[in-house]
Amino acid sequence: MIKKAMRFFHDPTSQHVIINTLGNYLNVGFTAFFALILVRILSPAQYGVLSVLLGIAYVLANVLEFGTTATIYSTVPSLYGKKDKQMYSFIKSTFFFQSMFSFAVIGTLIILFPWLDRVFFKTGAPISDLYLTAISVLLFIWQNFLTNILFAAKRFLRANLYINAANILKTVFVLIVAYFGKISVGMVIFAFGILGPLTFFLLMFWRNKKLTREMQAAPIRKEEFKFSYTMKYFVASQFYNLGLRMDLFLLSFFGLREQVGYYGLSQKIILTIIASIVSISQVLSPRFATIKTRKEAYKQMKSGLVYMLLPTAVFIALYLTPDFVFELVFTDKFTETAAITHILALPFILNALGTIPNLFLLYTVKKPGYILVSNILFFLIITVGSFILIPEKGMYGPPLAIALAFVVAVGIQTVAVWREQKAMAP
Repeated sequence: MIKKAMRFFHDPTSQHVIINTLGNYLNVGFTAFFALILVRILSPAQYGVLSVLLGIAYVLANVLEFGTTATIYSTVPSLYGKKDKQMYSFIKSTFFFQSMFSFAVIGTLIILFPWLDRVFFKTGAPISDLYLTAISVLLFIWQNFLTNILFAAKRFLRANLYINAANILKTVFVLIVAYFGKISVGMVIFAFGILGPLTFFLLMFWRNKKLTREMQAAPIRKEEFKFSYTMKYFVASQFYNLGLRMDLFLLSFFGLREQVGYYGLSQKIILTIIASIVSISQVLSPRFATIKTRKEAYKQMKSGLVYMLLPTAVFIALYLTPDFVFELVFTDKFTETAAITHILALPFILNALGTIPNLFLLYTVKKPGYILVSNILFFLIITVGSFILIPEKGMYGPPLAIALAFVVAVGIQTVAVWREQKAMAP
């Protein structure tokens, strides 16, 4: 038993998972600290506005990813060892075309944002806060792109150092602003969406000066921005990411301002844990891409499920956390956050376990069509379910829709894995 444990912890994949998970939970610590400060300064209604605006920024950053994450993980690992001009051309071309498309969308957002807020989001935020949110989207996109490049090159320690160094600077900024009594929703958006990414970029390019020179000399080739493989996954991932936010957006739509604040804080806790699921899947993705046989698939899926027991245990612990802990951390202004967090924690266990069939379908058999179908249903169930349940149950309605959505989506993908692995060589 001890020997097996030693082999497990000495495995390169385990070490990468440990580094990435520790880095991620350090990020979780910073997020919790930010929440600890903000709930003591902002009212539930203000926190609700902040949650909606940051939610818009994160959703759009994921939408405008345009499927490049899948392309990066399927391309960079094989090119990184060679470090030839093709890798630099691929990175530069992908970055260029992704940024070009993003500029067009964000420009449209800047023009329409005041109208959208008045008609749908109904936050009533100043126009300056809306514009800060729009600019944050572009910086989030660039930071996510560079982070994925580092992860695909197995530079997990370096990426996490950059991310958490940016967190330290954001913390210092927020504390200084709070000390002088100047904290506001706009200041928090500036810290999260502007200052943080700029710090990441500075560290990235200072540490990788050679890469910067190689990138400048590399040509931009249209064919490097691969559409055929990524398009289905891109659409599928957008349905999923938007589905994860529709509950909060619909609560805002129905004008439940204080409940948006309670729910937004709870959702931030859940999404922070989801980030650890992503950190593990980032390490596992290249390994799933190399699977050729049914035996290898079984071994990798079994190993992947072991790694996913960590976020599963966190969700269970969150469900069992006593209410007084939430009151101690978030103050009695957010007492209802405890109840909604307990309810949300259980269905998201399926999110952790369902990551394994998702990786198999995307990287092993390369059939994102299954993921597209399941994620469309995931989005529709959460959206329609929340729209029907919120008028009757308030913020306690969306968790029921989320639970059903995960059961359907993970069930479809699990059946698809069972079908596809039967066609593989033994």
